[in-house]
Parts: sequence; C-alpha cells; structure tokens
Amino acid sequence: MDRRTTLAFGLSTIPALASARPAAAATYGPAEGTETAPGVRQVDLGKREAMIPGYRTVAMRDIVYQPGASTQNPAMRNDMVCHCLEGELSLDQGHGMRFVAKKGDVWTCGEGMAENTRNAGATVAIMRITDLLRT
Repeated sequence: MDRRTTLAFGLSTIPALASARPAAAATYGPAEGTETAPGVRQVDLGKREAMIPGYRTVAMRDIVYQPGASTQNPAMRNDMVCHCLEGELSLDQGHGMRFVAKKGDVWTCGEGMAENTRNAGATVAIMRITDLLRT
C-alpha cells in the first residue's frame, strides 16, 4: 500500500469514527427477569464451565434496582465479582466496610460474607454479578 492509498483509506474512515458512540448498558423492561425483592429484579445472562481451578461453573446475572429499592444478604452463597453497570449503589458489607459503588466500579464478595445494598439514587441502578461456583 502506497502513501496515497493509505491517506485515502484514512480519510474514508473519518466519518465512521466521528459517528461512533460508546456502547450503552443494557436496559430492561419492568417485567424482565425475576423479582427478588420489592423494586429489585434479577436477569440471568449466562452460565458455563469455569476454567479457574477450584470453581466448576461461572454464571453472570444483572440485579436491577429501582430508586429506593434494597436487598439484604446475610451470607453470600459463593465468591463473586460485582460491577456497577448503571447508577449508584450504597453497600454495607459489615465491619465498617461501607461504600458507594458508582457506574464503572468493581468489587468482590466472598462466600459467607454479608452485604446490604440500596439504590439511594434517582435513577435505576444495575449491579452485574459474575458468580464463581464451586459446584
């Protein structure tokens, strides 16, 4: 490819790049998934065999919190990685471990750990969970 061809190709891609937008997070209808608490719905996304030693299966799900909705979990059933996909969530993991997860934040929870979660914002909040399952 010579310099003119490279320049022509580069100029032809500028309109496509100028109109590119970041990917938007998934949005869910009010009846999608399963209601797990008032104003809280779980949408299961997928499950497959894990390649990480010590875990048999990995699964992914979204927990959708309406404004003001909350959940209480006295003991996590398994290890997991959590990500705030949309909105903001107030979390209390006990023993002074309180924080606000904002869009893009990631954190972990261990098996047996407590976590109380509340959407204190004015918009829907989504927590994406990757479950690491031993069975």
